Amino acid sequence: MTMTFPALEEAQGKLDHARKALHEVFEQAGAEMDMNKVTVIDGDSKSKVDWIRTKNAEIDDLAKDVEEKLQLAGAAQKSREHAQKGQPRGEAGDERGKPGGKTKSFGELFTDSAAFKGRQGSNGPEAHLDMELKALLDTVTGWTPETTRGPRIVDFITRPIQLIDLIPQTSTSQTAVTYMEETTFVNNAAEIPEGGPYPESALGLEEKQAPVRKIGTWIPVTDEELEDVPRVRGYINNRLPFMVRQRLDSQILIGTGSGTNLRGLLNVQGIQTQAKGGDPTPDAVYKAMTKVKVNALAMPNVTVWNPMDWQEVRLLRTTDGIYIWGSPSEPGPARIWGLPVVEAFGLTEGTAVVGDFQNYSELATRRGIDVQISNSHGEFFTHGKQAIRADVRVAFVIYRPAAFATVTGI
Repeated sequence: MTMTFPALEEAQGKLDHARKALHEVFEQAGAEMDMNKVTVIDGDSKSKVDWIRTKNAEIDDLAKDVEEKLQLAGAAQKSREHAQKGQPRGEAGDERGKPGGKTKSFGELFTDSAAFKGRQGSNGPEAHLDMELKALLDTVTGWTPETTRGPRIVDFITRPIQLIDLIPQTSTSQTAVTYMEETTFVNNAAEIPEGGPYPESALGLEEKQAPVRKIGTWIPVTDEELEDVPRVRGYINNRLPFMVRQRLDSQILIGTGSGTNLRGLLNVQGIQTQAKGGDPTPDAVYKAMTKVKVNALAMPNVTVWNPMDWQEVRLLRTTDGIYIWGSPSEPGPARIWGLPVVEAFGLTEGTAVVGDFQNYSELATRRGIDVQISNSHGEFFTHGKQAIRADVRVAFVIYRPAAFATVTGI
């Protein structure tokens, strides 16, 4: 049974009211942001922009309040569900959840592995002798001064991880996440006279699946390079798992679903679209949010932008040059209509995404990132090389496509 939360409903109502008031202002100002056309508030252009900023800050505070109450409501709902099932929370059978449990890093798993320890055991002992140089040498007749390389590694310029943390994460022991979707809901419930017939309603369910896919990569390393254990450990910790997660981050957004690909959000059938047209960008985003609320009965909680598109919003100015999202001397809010703004380089420029990620998306992990080492690849054994690989097995699910909408033509 679903619980009701009056405080959450009240907070959501205040947020919707504030958003509607700001939407009216943007609608009257038009794409040119002409404050002279705004009649719902009084004052000159500067005072109207000040009102917009104040209302924006109010919406941000209200949205954060709603987010906090949503978390409390979710926790209360889960506690109730666990109580109904007779299972105390925290009894998931996960070794990582045990008191004092500690998850080893990927580098530690690698250096503690039997394969790596076996390789160390095959080397003979070494001796190091410190010897003096009796003759007087200088940098001209002897060696030039030694330069010690520092520990810092400057990473290659590549796209950061930006979307994975938006998706609620669970675990699965199956090869696919299988669930039932209610595809028919005909409610003919009505008032019945004494002795009269009951009207018939109808329900229909359909089984859906999101398959588990594996993402992985590997690199070759020589035995000599592996002797620098601390450096190799740190490097493996940073790069191999990053490569796997970076690919997963991309698949969550644009995976095609064909072959061994995950089906990313933008390729899920049924997500909604709102064209910007002649609207100001904030208005187009608001209309997309309304579509999510009305057509999917969902509550959008995140907006995703290409950085170049968010730049256009941050630099919005009125016809007389006043910045809407704050002057250049201010950082400005990274929120729109109270929703957090997440910048994603993998999102095509000109398109933004609005959605209820919290309730209608899921990243189910069949097996977390696993790093292994072996010299059994090709001629690696006879050439003194090791193959180090990393992979992960996950499924990505969008449970209600209409809970997401793209904003196009930005």
